[in-house]
Amino acid sequence: MKGKLTNVVGSSGVQSFLASLLSIFCGLLVGLIIMFIFNPANAFAGFVDMITGGFSSMTYLGQVLYTATPLILLGLSVGFSFQTGVFNIGVGGQFTVGGLTAVLVGGLIDLPSSIHWLVAMLAAALVGMLWAVIPGVMKAYFKVNEIITCIMMNYVGMYLTNQLVKDLHYDRTLVASKYIKKSALMPKLGFDKIFEGSSVNSGLYIAIIVAIIIYIILYKTSFGYGLRSCGFNLDASKYAGINEKKNVMYVMLIAGLIAGLAGGILYLSALTKNLKIQETFLNETNYAIPIALLGTSHPIGVVFSGLFIAYITVGGTLMQGKGFPVETVNMITAVIIYFAAFSLVFKQALGKMSLALAHKAGMDNNANAEVKSSKGGEK
Repeated sequence: MKGKLTNVVGSSGVQSFLASLLSIFCGLLVGLIIMFIFNPANAFAGFVDMITGGFSSMTYLGQVLYTATPLILLGLSVGFSFQTGVFNIGVGGQFTVGGLTAVLVGGLIDLPSSIHWLVAMLAAALVGMLWAVIPGVMKAYFKVNEIITCIMMNYVGMYLTNQLVKDLHYDRTLVASKYIKKSALMPKLGFDKIFEGSSVNSGLYIAIIVAIIIYIILYKTSFGYGLRSCGFNLDASKYAGINEKKNVMYVMLIAGLIAGLAGGILYLSALTKNLKIQETFLNETNYAIPIALLGTSHPIGVVFSGLFIAYITVGGTLMQGKGFPVETVNMITAVIIYFAAFSLVFKQALGKMSLALAHKAGMDNNANAEVKSSKGGEK
């Protein structure tokens, strides 16, 4: 029995799953404590609304899926790069310029509705990929830390977007970009009938397909093995003949493409979605790293962590009906996301526990073997 428990806990996949569950549990527990501090009378009722709100109607469930779509893609962008030892924290800029491209192509160009959304979405993905070129080149060929260059590109992307929106597609009444044309909207593909009143669309299919593709690339191809081996041990990869410079460029380009795609899908999802002139990064990008950490950078884990973050986000809006202001809702959501970073800590703790169990099991087996041998000698 102990041997089976050791084998189960020792599995990397099980450790990752348990670590994510512990992170979620701790985040929810601290969130509940915060609710009791601010509004003890309605704390439990508000907490129940947050936990069950996403399933309270098909509309809310549809909004969960709609909210999760760009979050999953952003998590995949970060998680994919983390798996390969590259820290692409430039998703903010890549996502923003992707969204800008989608808004401009969707709002300024006249195309048939059958291809307008597709052209705008692909253009967004392409621009997101190009935005990742500079950090990739700087790391691969000049050994410049990608974290620094990614942060710089994030700010350049934000301010460039503000300027281009003002110059090319600005609505003074909205104090934001003009709306996209109806022909550029992502097709619903029947989601509007299943989740009536929600904004969920075909982008969800695209996010799932991208997750599957990333999984296949990383775990089922020699190309993906080469990318991950650089993340595990760069020196050993060089010795094995793997070109680390090309791999860094491939990783940054793919990650940038996914982030740009996320921005494109978000801004092609609804007629009322537009780019506001602001000096802060788009809210969705704040979730990218926590989602990747909560999903332990695994494509399948990222899908579920993106769905979870979207679920508590939508459920959190219902808490306002119990007297919790939007600031409290945001604070609780932030606490839960903050604990996502502890998933790696929990995974390491579980790893140490499994080693201790394995060591104890080994000692017990040796003791049993000695007892059996001594009894055999007595006979």
